[in-house]
Amino acid sequence: MTTDNVEAAAGAEGVREPDPSDSLRTFGAVVQALREHAGLSRVEFGEIVRFSKHTVESVELGRRMPDASFVERAEEALGNTGALRHSARFLTRGESGLAAWFRQWARLEKVAVSLCTYECRLVPGLLQSEGYARALFENRIPLLTDDQLEAQVAARLERQKMLYERQTVPFHFIVEESVFRRRLGGVEVQRGQLDHLLELTAPRNVTLQIMPTDAEFHSCMDGPLRLLETPQGRRLAYSEGQENGRLIADSKDVSLLYQRYDTLRSQALNPQDSRGLLERLRGEL
Repeated sequence: MTTDNVEAAAGAEGVREPDPSDSLRTFGAVVQALREHAGLSRVEFGEIVRFSKHTVESVELGRRMPDASFVERAEEALGNTGALRHSARFLTRGESGLAAWFRQWARLEKVAVSLCTYECRLVPGLLQSEGYARALFENRIPLLTDDQLEAQVAARLERQKMLYERQTVPFHFIVEESVFRRRLGGVEVQRGQLDHLLELTAPRNVTLQIMPTDAEFHSCMDGPLRLLETPQGRRLAYSEGQENGRLIADSKDVSLLYQRYDTLRSQALNPQDSRGLLERLRGEL
């Protein structure tokens, strides 16, 4: 997706990213255009390719991955140009391992010129060690299959590459102290996570501040928060809860959330003291 398309997608506040991938939607649109050019209804085309009208519709709308027999029969029925066979080689499903409601924000992250995150529940995904991520997904209800779990972990680690690859983009995190004291997955996982944090926050573009549990003031008591700025200078926010997420594009709402986050930065430990706290927590294990 281009930067312009991502920017346009951000304008629809609260709209969830659909499951179909861009390649599935494009392939489906081509099938539909060729079918209509041939003067065939979905029922007529379905009879030719020996699939139901509903299957044809699902493929054309990008909701279903076409199997090899569908592609081959559709190719023969619609001119045998080779276009469908060739494009089918590049079909991919939606981003594996990413929740449907998070995909739009994940795409925005990839082009953002700055990213800010406040988290009070768990270590932010971009900062999670593999062991921590695995423990997190092993605790997911309902339980994940082994394949699902591996896909989740792989997607989490793949997303983290931006910390290394985008060295001129500032990544700022504020995380509650209690998050780092929670022994999710056991002592070894906690120790590995603290080591991972100390390594990740060494580069100049990655900053971590810890909100101490004994702080008397707190400007973000309403929950987790993510903020970013697009290459066009537009500021957006994202809020996530149980099985849902919401992209916030209204300028007044986003401005308020930036004010809360900026205030929280002054209330949290500075980066140097935060790193010192991580080292002390590591030494206690």
